[in-house]
Amino acid sequence: MAEVTFRVATADDSELVLAFIKELAKYEKLENEVVATKELLDKWLFEENKAEVIFAVVSGKEVGFALFFSTFSTFLGRPGIHLEDLYVSPEYRGLGYGRAILKKLSQITVQRGYGRLEWWCLNWNQPSIDFYKSLGAQTMDAWTDYRLSGKELEELAK
Repeated sequence: MAEVTFRVATADDSELVLAFIKELAKYEKLENEVVATKELLDKWLFEENKAEVIFAVVSGKEVGFALFFSTFSTFLGRPGIHLEDLYVSPEYRGLGYGRAILKKLSQITVQRGYGRLEWWCLNWNQPSIDFYKSLGAQTMDAWTDYRLSGKELEELAK
């Protein structure tokens, strides 16, 4: 593994963030669900600061990214980080960069005094599941995720 550094995304990186999101969606077979645009990312990431992005950089090239945001645990009485997206470009996988990104996020979590780092993983993604478990991550099998979006969200909001 070549030396990896990290940099925080800025407003000039919206298109790069979107490109990584689209690559991730393709990998996850969810391309049709991406409705994000550069303009939406500009607004919500860099104007409203609703999430953060870091890039893993190798030899001056961004090889992966993580998009994350703060959560709050009432049981812990302090914040945590939810990792929404973690992606490493195919040619850089298996070289330790995914681990390096999670290590960096763990450091951010600890430095901020937060209590946990959490993320979701698709049930079919066995390589990622095996990787996460090798780090000591535990599955939260007792929990089921629920979501309201689209017309159902709009209807309930009325």
